[in-house]
Amino acid sequence: MLENLLATVKRYNPDADLGLIERAFALAEKSHKGQLRKSGEKYITHPLAVAEILAEIELDATTVASALLHDVVEDTEVTLAEVSKLFGEDVAKLVDGVTKLEKIDFINREDQQVETIRKMLLAMAKDVRVILIKLADRLHNMRTLKHMRPEKQYQIAKETLEIYAPLAHRLGIFKIKWELEDLSLRYIDPEKYYELVAKIDKKLQEREAYIEDVIGVLEPELRAFEIYADIQGRPKHFYSIYNKMIKQGKEISEIFDLMAVRIIVDSVKDCYAALGIVHTLWKPIPGRFKDYIAMPKTNLYQSLHTSVMGPDGEPFEIQIRTWEMHRISEYGIAAHWRYKEGSISKDDNIDEKFTWMRQILDLQRETRDAKEYVDTIKTDLFSDRVYIFTPKGEVLELGVGATTIDFAYRIHTDIGHRCIGGKVNGKIEPLDYELKNGDIVEIVTSKIAHPKQDWLNIVKTSHAKSCIKAWYKKEARADNLKNGKEMLEKEIKKQHMQLAGSEKELLEKCLPLLKFQQLDELYVAIGDSRVSSLQVISKLNELLEPKKEVKLEQAFENKWEEFGKPCQGVRVKGIDNILIRLSQCCTPIPGDEIVGYITRNRGVSVHRKDCSNIVSLSSEEKMRLIEVAWDMNTKAKYFIELVVEAIDRQGLAAEIFTAISETHANIYSLNLGQPKSGKVIFTMKVEISDEIHYNQIINRVLKVRDVLEVYRGTPKVKGEQDESSSTKS
Repeated sequence: MLENLLATVKRYNPDADLGLIERAFALAEKSHKGQLRKSGEKYITHPLAVAEILAEIELDATTVASALLHDVVEDTEVTLAEVSKLFGEDVAKLVDGVTKLEKIDFINREDQQVETIRKMLLAMAKDVRVILIKLADRLHNMRTLKHMRPEKQYQIAKETLEIYAPLAHRLGIFKIKWELEDLSLRYIDPEKYYELVAKIDKKLQEREAYIEDVIGVLEPELRAFEIYADIQGRPKHFYSIYNKMIKQGKEISEIFDLMAVRIIVDSVKDCYAALGIVHTLWKPIPGRFKDYIAMPKTNLYQSLHTSVMGPDGEPFEIQIRTWEMHRISEYGIAAHWRYKEGSISKDDNIDEKFTWMRQILDLQRETRDAKEYVDTIKTDLFSDRVYIFTPKGEVLELGVGATTIDFAYRIHTDIGHRCIGGKVNGKIEPLDYELKNGDIVEIVTSKIAHPKQDWLNIVKTSHAKSCIKAWYKKEARADNLKNGKEMLEKEIKKQHMQLAGSEKELLEKCLPLLKFQQLDELYVAIGDSRVSSLQVISKLNELLEPKKEVKLEQAFENKWEEFGKPCQGVRVKGIDNILIRLSQCCTPIPGDEIVGYITRNRGVSVHRKDCSNIVSLSSEEKMRLIEVAWDMNTKAKYFIELVVEAIDRQGLAAEIFTAISETHANIYSLNLGQPKSGKVIFTMKVEISDEIHYNQIINRVLKVRDVLEVYRGTPKVKGEQDESSSTKS
């Protein structure tokens, strides 16, 4: 196998560093010694097979050597540092890019899988050879998948169809893509697969004879016009046929291109001349002609496709391309790179041609959650595509289902923000119009327009969604800045406080205590409830009282002298050394407006002012109410009832619990409501330390995917232990 590999590399690159490949093989063979595959073969056969697949698409010696070493860091005692020392930084980076994250602790297998895929995609965006090694690795694993357990076969095949085959397609490597798809189908739907194989085999000889007749007619006609071509029959791949039968509800007899004829010529001019000859010999089927030469696919694929009614009225497909186009269709992106020993050169326009690879990095900056990131990659980059024209004739590519708004944001963020409508093929269409292949779209804008919240339910691309969210975040910041400033000023007045000296200077001195750098950021935090005005006032006291430099003048001096000593973080006006309890019926926390209720023999029960038990008190009972206040300097623990509404899915509860635990909060009880219409409600008793802690929990839980709303509930307690909740009984 090694000799075959070296011979293959030398054939397409006589100057290749074969010594590097031999040294890589020697280390791999030594490191994997004693390891066997599920098939019982020596493990070294796998990296050798992966390297051979890459040599078949003519990659450089560095990539081939990295393929031989791609499992040594993951499965043996060899370290990445040793690989770097022995083979150089280039090889080490490629090996690291394909190494799984096995040594990191994850909550479950799914988290590990998505994190591995994310790492691989990001490494690919920096050096595409990473994914070429991974595709070859996956292809050989799929070829030997029969040795795995059935459930493992299904899991690997499904991941291959969702991630790796689409990647091969986007990179234009059809040679690998078709084999990955066919092998995956064999394990995902074996019954349909073998049924399909039997049906196609039954017709194979008949189809081959038919294609030979077509070639016999076509070849002399082309030669008569001095077009020298290689004409071949090409069988349709099983997965492609399966897809058409499932998605379009067709029988196998209704599929035109079970067998296609491929014409390979020397020049683009000969492509169009050959097309003309084909259409004079046989009638073209309307709507079946596609010119991918004038308008290449985003994976750089170029060819002319046409379907015609051939001899005996039998339909078949013809593809016409040049030799260079054929090489690109087989090797894809690998055909656009020329790897030399010690340097890499590539087509000048390759970065423009593969702009979607830059999107992978952009998505990483916008999406922190690994699962959301991989899901977005699937929908944004690997979904079927539509190609849309601007009025100037430029072609833009979007996922199937994309709307006029998606198109506007694809042109420019400002165009998206100011979009009020779109003309599609000269006709005004609504903003939720789903674009179709070949649509010519002109965006209508207005200077006073801005994004609407419901656009988030319309747009399909993550780019458009992130632009809309960013706009609202910016707008919300302005509102929160204004509201926060007003709220703080209102609280200062409410506390009967007058600040001697510059209020701005005093607040700026408080910023480090509140962990802010700018005053505006503090106002924004107050406005969006991350920080309360009472906390700021408490920090003002904390800052000013020891220094005595600036006095915090209050309407009444020595305010706390009128209040008793704190208990449970609360003081009672005019009463000292009394039992104080926080009511369980409304679970008040610092920042809530509170009132005390003098119970019989149980001290003072503290309620929120809007507590239903307080609001419903009779006039006589209200005489028992007393003024209380939070003591902001007391460190205490408080309990709240937290309600989370979300769209039900597997793993949701675990993610919510993890989010809460990340804020160092304890969960003491949980009630899970019965899911209705796909929605579920969690009700939890959570221990918090203060209002900041409470807001941290809210903000963190809201970031969990599929969470709709988070809020405080009202606990349902049996027989609250004071008269305020039992006067009616």
